[in-house]
Amino acid sequence: MGASTDWREYLPEDLPKVLDAALQEFAENGYHGTSIRDIAARAKLSVPGLYHYHASKQDILVALVTTVMNDLTTRCEAALATATTPQDRFDRLVECLVRFHMFRREAAFVAASEARSLDPDQRREYVASRNRVQAMIDEVIADGHAGGVFATPYAKDAGRAITTMAIGVASWYRADGALSADEVVRRQVEFARGVVGRR
Repeated sequence: MGASTDWREYLPEDLPKVLDAALQEFAENGYHGTSIRDIAARAKLSVPGLYHYHASKQDILVALVTTVMNDLTTRCEAALATATTPQDRFDRLVECLVRFHMFRREAAFVAASEARSLDPDQRREYVASRNRVQAMIDEVIADGHAGGVFATPYAKDAGRAITTMAIGVASWYRADGALSADEVVRRQVEFARGVVGRR
């Protein structure tokens, strides 16, 4: 999805044409409101041509969700790797979550909202991926509390509040809005610091 060596950089999305078409269709009409014919038409393929790439609509959703979660996880791991202190690890991870939900709004929305449409085994894999990301911020908060940096003893509650806030940015952020991307990030990180009670 727009590969970059910098976790802060978001190149234009470069999904394969079938996944790109599916993303647009699912975002507009939902998984159950989208047919294979709809995806094929948007991808400018015949239905048999689409089946050359994916065996079913479910396979397309799985591939799309997996791509989105891999992108988010990779970026979060890279953000953590660039920091050493608990404060910096926290700030960079929050920034990473916020930027992802600003610049991959549609992809993040579809992955989260259509996880319910995944088959049970695939849904469990999605939940495991989501939980890995959540665990990153929970652990950073817990480590910060243990080290006397953060006041809250409720790492998991604080972590959930912060990820919910970051996810919510996707619902209102606009590139042409009153605030620059960097200013949105600065404010969201400041709000997140308030949640953990930085000392």
